Amino acid sequence: MTIPFIDLKAQYQALRPSIMERIERVLDHGQFIMGPEVKELEQRLADWTGAAHCVTVSSGTEALLISLMALGIGAGDEVITTPFSFIATAEIIALAGATPVFVDIEPDTCNMNPDLIEARITARTRAIMPVSLYGQPCDMDEINALAERHGLTVIEDAAQSLGSLYGDRKSGHLSRIGCTSFFPSKPLGCYGDGGALFTDDDEIARACREIRVHGQSERYVHTRIGVGGRMDTLQCAILLAKLERFDWEIGQRIAKGEYYNRLLDEAGIERVRQRQGRTSVFAQYTVMSDDRDRVIAALKEAGVPTAIHYPVPMNEQPAYRHFDEGHETPVARSLARRVFSLPMSADIDEAQQRDIVAALVRAVSDG
Repeated sequence: MTIPFIDLKAQYQALRPSIMERIERVLDHGQFIMGPEVKELEQRLADWTGAAHCVTVSSGTEALLISLMALGIGAGDEVITTPFSFIATAEIIALAGATPVFVDIEPDTCNMNPDLIEARITARTRAIMPVSLYGQPCDMDEINALAERHGLTVIEDAAQSLGSLYGDRKSGHLSRIGCTSFFPSKPLGCYGDGGALFTDDDEIARACREIRVHGQSERYVHTRIGVGGRMDTLQCAILLAKLERFDWEIGQRIAKGEYYNRLLDEAGIERVRQRQGRTSVFAQYTVMSDDRDRVIAALKEAGVPTAIHYPVPMNEQPAYRHFDEGHETPVARSLARRVFSLPMSADIDEAQQRDIVAALVRAVSDG
C-alpha cells in the first residue's frame, strides 16, 4: 500500500484543461505582475467569503505581516497568539517589532483556549491573532467579544481553514482582518506561493494595497513604509481555475474527515475534535499517540505517510523563548509530543481511508 499524503496530482488531472487555459492566457498577455487575473481573483474571493475587500499578496506570511503594518503595530506593542502553529504566526509579530504573547491551547481542538486570553491582556496589547488550526475556526465569537471589550483588533490566521464555516460565516471573514495562505498543500493552493487578506474596513484595505507595493499610493509616490508583497499573476490564474471545483473539494474534505472520525472513534483512536456550530476543511487530519515515533515507523513500513504539525511549540523555539519567558503552555507542550497527521485530500477514497485506519490500528495494537 502506497498512498500520497496529499494527492495534488489527482486534483491537477481533474483541472488540467482549465489550468492550462488560464496559464496560457497569462503567457499571451504578458502581464506577469498585477495582471488582470489578480483583480479577478480578488473580486471572486471577496464575493465568495462575503468580505468587502480581498487583497492578494505574495504569501500567507506576508498577509499577516502586512495586516500588522496596516494597523501600525510595532515596537512596544504586544500581540496575543497561540504557541501551537507554524512559526510564521509568531515570526511576523517579531518582524513587525512587537512582542508575541502566547496563550495555551484546548486539548481537544488544538486551537487557542479563549478562556485563557483575558489574563494575558496588558496595557500594551494591540491585537489577538487566533489560528484556525488544522482547518477548524477557533471560538471566534468569544474572542471577538473579548477584543471589543478591550479595544483590540482580531486578526484570524486562516491559512489552514479557508472554506470552513463558523455558523454561516466563512473563515477569513470572521474578524476585522482575516489572512490565508495559498501554499500548494493548503485547501486552496496554487503552484508556488501566495496569500490573501480579507476585511470590511476600507481604510485597512487601502493601507494593505499600498503596503504590498512598497507603500505606494500611486507610481513613485510612497505614502507609507511597505514591502514587495504582490502575488504573481500566474499564481492567481491557477487559483481561478481551482475555484471551479473548490466548493466540491470542501464538501469532499468534510465528508472524508467525518468518515475518518467514524472509523477512528470505532477503533478508539484519539483524534482532534471538531466543535458544534462550525466545520473543518481538514487541512490536516490529526490524531494523537503517546507512542508516536513507534506508530509512525510502523505506518511508514505499511506504506502510509505521516507528518507532524508541530513538534515544538513556538514559545519553546530557540529564537522565541525570550519573548514570553517564564510563561508555560503545558497543553501545547504535551500535544507537540503526541500529534501526527494522516493522508488527507479531497481525492482520497474511502477504501484508502479504511486501509490507513487498519494500518494505524495494527500499529497501535502492536505496541
